[in-house]
Amino acid sequence: MRGFDYFKPRSLEEALRLKETTPDARFIAGGTDLLIKIKDKELRPSALISLRSVKQLEGVEVNKFTRIGALTTISDIIQNPVLCESYPVLVEASKRVGSIQVRNVASIGGNLCNCSPAADTALPLLIYNAKVRLQSIQGSREMPLSEFFKGPGESCLKSEETLTDILLGPTTVNRKAIFLKIGRVKMDLAIASVALMLEMEGERCQKARVAVGSAAPVPLRLSKVEELLEGETVSKELAGEAQKVASEVVAPISDIRASEGYRRHIVGVLVRHALENMLGWSRA
Repeated sequence: MRGFDYFKPRSLEEALRLKETTPDARFIAGGTDLLIKIKDKELRPSALISLRSVKQLEGVEVNKFTRIGALTTISDIIQNPVLCESYPVLVEASKRVGSIQVRNVASIGGNLCNCSPAADTALPLLIYNAKVRLQSIQGSREMPLSEFFKGPGESCLKSEETLTDILLGPTTVNRKAIFLKIGRVKMDLAIASVALMLEMEGERCQKARVAVGSAAPVPLRLSKVEELLEGETVSKELAGEAQKVASEVVAPISDIRASEGYRRHIVGVLVRHALENMLGWSRA
């Protein structure tokens, strides 16, 4: 491993000024993905800027929006009572991130900024219409999370910026949501994953949000499936049609975990199973 400088700023401003003067430096939080990439020589930064002492990037705050600091660990997400009550699918997906040891140090911001198509926390945040706040020394900007991902390992972050906050709007009482994931073994990356949210009025779907992982270059909202469900009475026939549409609109790849064809098939199956589970249907 090539040597590099290591900085440990105690404020966000100090961290951003260091990044401005060292453009090829990389921010590091838990390091569960970044250090592996450095070890494997995928990345060769001249310096690492640790955010671990920047306390303003930690924690969960509830006001008009629910704010999750980018440095909040996955374990803290799981244990937070506000998130457990209002955003349970985010908590459920967080439980599927790596091992307990990884979750104790990995941050939610790092899970997003790694820009893996299989990022577990990305899917519930997409169906909750999350926004992200990006900060540089010049100022901040906000955008929908759906616009943040550009490709595998690639986001819209500028070289001088870092992700500081995830923002979630209020929930509604008639909202149901679920997260499903298929992997080769318990702690593996997803072969395919689905997060689905419905707002129901009786048997009629008022609003639908569907997001999939490991099925495209980025974590992806399936707008065609959402349009199919919204305004309709959700029946087993409609769930079967949603399965077909989901399989058609994704763009997976073949790799060591699964083939393109299998991923395409299993995404559709997961969408149907999610609908069945949420609405209490038997799969027989």
